[in-house]
Amino acid sequence: MKYSSSIKWLVIIALIITMPIGCSKSFLDEPPRGVTINDLLNSAEGPQRIIGAVYNKLYDWENHSFPWIGVSSITSDDADKGSSSGDGGGDKLELDGWLISPTNISFNEVWEGNFNGIGRACYAIKFLKDINVPEKERYIGEAKFLRAYFYWNLLRVFGGVPKIDKVLTSQADIELASIRVSAEEIYAFIELDLREAIAKLPITITNGERGRVSKFAAQAFLAKVLLYQKKWVQSKTLCDEIINSNQFSLLNNYALIWREQGEFSAESIWEINAIADNPAKGIQQYTEVQGMRGSGNGDFGWGFNVPSTDLVNAYEPGDLRKAATILVSGSTLWDGFVTSNTLPNPYYSYKAYVSRTSESYFDRGQSNKNLRVFRYGEVLLMKAEVENELNDTTASKIALNQIRQRAGLASINAINKTSMRNSIYKERRVEMAFEHDRMFDLRRTGRAAAVLQALGKPYISPKHDLFPIPQRQIDLSGNKIVQNFGY
Repeated sequence: MKYSSSIKWLVIIALIITMPIGCSKSFLDEPPRGVTINDLLNSAEGPQRIIGAVYNKLYDWENHSFPWIGVSSITSDDADKGSSSGDGGGDKLELDGWLISPTNISFNEVWEGNFNGIGRACYAIKFLKDINVPEKERYIGEAKFLRAYFYWNLLRVFGGVPKIDKVLTSQADIELASIRVSAEEIYAFIELDLREAIAKLPITITNGERGRVSKFAAQAFLAKVLLYQKKWVQSKTLCDEIINSNQFSLLNNYALIWREQGEFSAESIWEINAIADNPAKGIQQYTEVQGMRGSGNGDFGWGFNVPSTDLVNAYEPGDLRKAATILVSGSTLWDGFVTSNTLPNPYYSYKAYVSRTSESYFDRGQSNKNLRVFRYGEVLLMKAEVENELNDTTASKIALNQIRQRAGLASINAINKTSMRNSIYKERRVEMAFEHDRMFDLRRTGRAAAVLQALGKPYISPKHDLFPIPQRQIDLSGNKIVQNFGY
């Protein structure tokens, strides 16, 4: 019987846990070890290791490294492929030029990586329900949050996908899991998981648990999911709860957000905690893929996903975010490192830069670099957008101008709903450049075709409003999985 390798993975699972979820930079020196479910069910540390297995999928190449960088960023107007002219990065040259096909390798990697995470989450929920420990409900809430997160990334890339809400134990389960459901059904499933997570997760995360999700992380996530569906009132309610909690604030210096010094700052709502030392557990090659491509001491990586000229020109004069986002070849960096003016590309992502001299750990493959997923700055941007769509431009301006003031810019005074909307879209772009949202923002707001065609990209709507289902997955399903329109 043929079926997707990602679906098959959900049937038989081997939990190989290499890190507990109480994550701190002074990490336990514990060698990887294979364990069975029975071992975990009958050990005091078992529940923590079960949920740890789900968190571990966040560090995988498929979920947050080169494939995700290509699909979420290189396809957008913010980034070019980068690297050298002779290095296509597998399919990255095709993604940059919108030569999109179902056989592009990144799509299959994103599909399999996220479904692997969904499989671990389903197993965690199943087994945690039968374990009697004080943190049981919290662990289940975390698993539901993470399952929603993996589904969120699949939804934004592919639209409707197979819905898997339990461990697959029969051939009938497997058959059902090889059929796509609608995007609306996946949205509803994500909302359900997040609402249940909100009820189970703690408000605060202690220093020794950094990287674990909180109630506020689930609220920010759900607010964003609702924003995408234009459920303005529901999204506003969640944004207001986060803002009125007074638990978060903008970091005064935007540039610090992306440095080790800015990890888990007052602006951070949820970030993936990269652990250095032994065992190293950064996101696999995330910084190496985007690091400056040079020679000798200036060789930090492969040099992909570089800022486009269009992004460089999108910043207003005096915008402090520009210098914090765009690393310029031939310049002196914040740590004193002098970059070469002969690098293959004029610009690189500053948000992916790791200092060899002024931060605690550097390794091209496993750097000590957290990935910021939800932060307070985006909550204010969502607040501005929902208030404007609900016709309260005054409240919208208050939220948006906090973002602009931090960037060193004057307050805006848009005169109507349309001009305010355009200001919000522009602000969202320059505030969140290289945070893996731009392509999805263009699509959800209906601007992708106009923006990319103006840059000479052969974007065709509605075909390119979703990426293709990987041909490999269609083949493995015996053609039960149906391809997206136009491919």
